[in-house]
Amino acid sequence: MKLPLSVIPLALCLFTAPALAQSGSSPVSDALRSLAERNGRDLAAAAEDMPAGKYGFKPTPAQMSFGDVIAHLSAGNDYLCSNIAGVPAPKSPELKGDAPKAKLVPLLKESFRFCQSALAKVDDSKLDQKLPFFGEQQLSRAAVMFATAQDWADHYSQLANYLRLNGLLPPTAKRKEE
Repeated sequence: MKLPLSVIPLALCLFTAPALAQSGSSPVSDALRSLAERNGRDLAAAAEDMPAGKYGFKPTPAQMSFGDVIAHLSAGNDYLCSNIAGVPAPKSPELKGDAPKAKLVPLLKESFRFCQSALAKVDDSKLDQKLPFFGEQQLSRAAVMFATAQDWADHYSQLANYLRLNGLLPPTAKRKEE
């Protein structure tokens, strides 16, 4: 029996998928852990770079202040990473964006430490499992993972713009100049 060439990649996937699952390969989870590390470093550096007196800065009245973004990220990390990993969120202080920089930066760093700890044992075996997502929504674990990574990128971009509007280079731009 001859198989069309187009069937060969499908067959390879079908035969290798169980082997990959048994080998402990978790490329999606590994990618999220890598993003958590990199984004945690970049977002914390952005939070450190903004002067304390500029934490109330927002480009327009409709936007969140710099401090609001840091507080939002911290709470969001606790919620999203605990949800993805199926572990309880830490009992972090509920700070608002008008809290001092000296309290917001450590809170953000701690939220990324929690994410790294919570995500350490997550694997790709339950990517299709439904998880609660902000209210009544139910999304797959994979979708929540992607939303988390997208959230980090979105807010880093936001903070990078806030820094630039205040005459400061964002951390990733500084590295490119070095």
